[in-house]
Amino acid sequence: MARGTTPYFIDPTDAPQLVQMPGLETIILTGLHGEKMMMVLNTTLPGHSVPTHSHPHEQIGMVYSGKAVLRIGDEERIVEKGDFYCIPANVPHSDTCIGDEPFVMLDIFYPIREDFIEKLKRASGRDK
Repeated sequence: MARGTTPYFIDPTDAPQLVQMPGLETIILTGLHGEKMMMVLNTTLPGHSVPTHSHPHEQIGMVYSGKAVLRIGDEERIVEKGDFYCIPANVPHSDTCIGDEPFVMLDIFYPIREDFIEKLKRASGRDK
């Protein structure tokens, strides 16, 4: 694959990873090669929560594995593998992993999360 081009097939074990906060790990699958959307695997570890937050990006996805309490706006549900969700831009949301298995969300963002790219650059020392 030529440098800077989008890979057609993605190997998550080869993709860059971020630790966003204790208990939240993100693997960036797409969005680093000029794409207009970003796909990531967000993992909330057992015993951890992602605090309520919002962002200007649309976020849609599917529970890849595990189980959690997912809150979007004023709605809260227990979600597990195979469940789908839609989080409009600027809508507050959070999750809490329940059980002993990590809660993994396959998330697609539009537009791409420039903040993730900046965190990745800082983590790798390429922010200068």
